[in-house]
Amino acid sequence: MGKVDGTRDRARELVGELGDGLRKALPGSASQWIETGAALAALRAGAKVAGRVARRNPLLVAAAVAGAGLLWYAARQRARRRAELEGQARQVRALRRGEYEQDDYGV
Repeated sequence: MGKVDGTRDRARELVGELGDGLRKALPGSASQWIETGAALAALRAGAKVAGRVARRNPLLVAAAVAGAGLLWYAARQRARRRAELEGQARQVRALRRGEYEQDDYGV
């Protein structure tokens, strides 16, 4: 077992050195492209899984969409109420018949 463990450790060290060498050799933007590619691959895999779930359980997806809409509506109403409470009060002056100008049509 000692030789097998030593070989594994040496292989890990070599892979680590190879990865460090590649990171140093690549320009900064190339590593960003690699990270972006990995993120896009993960997004694509997630979309495939979501598509399968949606195909197999359409009622579950409909319930999730309805729940998300309900939460959005509740958050919007709460924000609207909070804005009304925190807003400034303003006085609305009532107009009397003689206080405004009339146009040619009497309006």
